[in-house]
Amino acid sequence: MDLLALADFVTVARHGGFGRAARASGRPKATLSRRVTELEASLGLRLFERGARMLKLTEEGRMLHERAGALLTEIDETAAAIAFGGGSPRGKLRISAPMLFSQTAMGKIAAQFALRYPEIRLEITTEDRAVDMIEEGIDLVIRVNPDPDDNLVGRVFLRDGLAIVADPRVPKPSPGVAVPVVVRSSIAPATTWGMTTSDGRTDLIVDPVLSVSSLTMVLDGVRLGVGAGRLPISLVSHDVQVGRLVLWGNVDGPETELWALYPSRRLLSARVSAFLDFLKEAFPNGTSAELAAYLSK
Repeated sequence: MDLLALADFVTVARHGGFGRAARASGRPKATLSRRVTELEASLGLRLFERGARMLKLTEEGRMLHERAGALLTEIDETAAAIAFGGGSPRGKLRISAPMLFSQTAMGKIAAQFALRYPEIRLEITTEDRAVDMIEEGIDLVIRVNPDPDDNLVGRVFLRDGLAIVADPRVPKPSPGVAVPVVVRSSIAPATTWGMTTSDGRTDLIVDPVLSVSSLTMVLDGVRLGVGAGRLPISLVSHDVQVGRLVLWGNVDGPETELWALYPSRRLLSARVSAFLDFLKEAFPNGTSAELAAYLSK
């Protein structure tokens, strides 16, 4: 198989058309078209469905793009490592991270990583959805409590719990009396919140008086005294320590896990490995206390 033709096919598939691929790669559009046609002829397969204004991968083309793209990336990285004697990692690293972690910690992590590895071009996107890493060219994703996926491998790098907190002006809960609360609108409404205090476990009767779309907005509402809120321990620890918020209790249930994941079919690149090691250095034990300390720096 002609590897140059395969590389041209991957370029066209990645950019979604011959024109865009030509502009991105600096190669003539006619050359890219001829190369892809020759590759299709050699394989006896149609890799693209060609329309008047669109180019769409066939099922066979999608499978070849997924596997060949990862393989060519690994070849490039191996050649670069050999050429530079296994020196500092270099090249583009694309990471997708969830909204809350991006808003609170990812900016600092990304900046510190960029300073340590100036030859890596780091690109962070913020997505709460489960991105398709292969189709969207993502090297590593950070996910919250991810479902099992045979196509991904990785590690937990942080664990965090939830706490119920309120402004000191909000009256503490009394038995049988509903308390005003601020909730995240994407979470199914509840009439009670289970929490554990020094006196044991209790069910808190709640009255959602404000519904917002993010946990940072919940925190704003809680700080201004609208009502109590269920928030990550790492996010409210500093406020509790300085007396801005009062801890009512910890939320029952398992901890939230943050995973760093990458495709299992790819070899672990030097860039991804460097970022995983950086996360381990920042959060050696992966606790909410470490994340809280990192956020307060």
